[in-house]
Amino acid sequence: MVNRMSPNPRALFANAVRVVARRRLAGVLTGMMCATIVAGAATVSAQQPPSVTAPASSMSAADAAVGSQAPAVSSSPAPTPAGSGQPGIVAPPADRVPAVHHAPVSTGEAHRPLRIRAEIDNPHLVRRAWVAWRPAGSSVIETIPFQRASDGPYVAVIPGDRVADPWLEYCIEFESVDGRTFSAFASRQAMFRVAVPGNLQDLRERAMATRVSGRRSVVDASGEFVYFGKTDAMVLDPATNRLVSEGIADRYWRTEAGYTYRPLGVVSEFSIRAGVVRGQSVVPDETDKSKFEVGLNYASPKVRLRAGDDVFVDAELLTSVTEVGFSLGGGGALLIGDPYGTRMTFGFETVETFGTRFYTRMDISANDRFTVAPIIEVTDMPHADRYGVRLLTEVQLDAGQGFRLGLRGGYQARTFTSGGASVGTTVSYAF
Repeated sequence: MVNRMSPNPRALFANAVRVVARRRLAGVLTGMMCATIVAGAATVSAQQPPSVTAPASSMSAADAAVGSQAPAVSSSPAPTPAGSGQPGIVAPPADRVPAVHHAPVSTGEAHRPLRIRAEIDNPHLVRRAWVAWRPAGSSVIETIPFQRASDGPYVAVIPGDRVADPWLEYCIEFESVDGRTFSAFASRQAMFRVAVPGNLQDLRERAMATRVSGRRSVVDASGEFVYFGKTDAMVLDPATNRLVSEGIADRYWRTEAGYTYRPLGVVSEFSIRAGVVRGQSVVPDETDKSKFEVGLNYASPKVRLRAGDDVFVDAELLTSVTEVGFSLGGGGALLIGDPYGTRMTFGFETVETFGTRFYTRMDISANDRFTVAPIIEVTDMPHADRYGVRLLTEVQLDAGQGFRLGLRGGYQARTFTSGGASVGTTVSYAF
């Protein structure tokens, strides 16, 4: 007989609980495995560099051109330079050419240094850099090296005494470390021109140089014979040892040579001249006829200064040896007008014991070759006892090639009852 027992409710409940617990544990384990797989995939994705594409609107035409010619870049990791310690950094190409950045200098100031500045990219690839330049009117190209500047990267300075109007030209060149030479700005065949406006002094000097055809040096020689007629004087008669009245010939001759240089600036000219005067004249308080023989050996430096556009002043010092010994003198003149054309001159000259002369002269340029100059002179030279008046006319001819010829003639007298003629000539050469 089989004893069949009825199911126990408590056992059934416990069995159901165990089944539910096993199923929940399996679900938790499955969820944890899925989360682990997802996290691993995310980690791998984060280690890959993202691909970024620049917007088409931000790329310039130049960038697009460069990009079209750029070599393809491998997707493999970039090589790392030895010792850099940083992955992904690529060394620059060894054959890169340095670049020069320069703002052109358009104007300069005459007689002032001209500073040319530049910046140089990759200066370690440049052995040297310089400015090649030449002034107006010269075919010789000079060079000035670039140097480090305290107020800028690099500077080359053209000296002020080489900066003159109306312009100069320059270019920039450099030599790379491999010995190649490049034109970085302009070139020797097509230089950049810098305007150099002349100042007022330069313009005046250029105008004066044009007036003398660029001939700044002049050598000249002159000679003159002057006769004032006869002057009555009381002289001692050797035969009777008595004073008698006698007409003494009042005359002298003069020769002179000189050299003049024309700076044509504030100092317009400076010159030196030397000469000899010999003659006969009545000497005050002298009765010995032999004392009427007078003479002078002299040398005189002179300078002409510009006081204005049409005003010049002459100043001179005169040293001499006369019949009575060493003498000093001097003189001066005021010129109004063109010193190498039409002008008026007022002047004087004096030598101790030998005499003084005052003169006025009007030079009139008849044309490009002829100049006519009436002259009025009042003088007691040479060592006379009274002043006389001279009325002269001088004509000068430009013979060309720097030569100039002059002829002088006139009449003079010390008294109303006696007078005489004078004649003289002048030859000069300008170069």
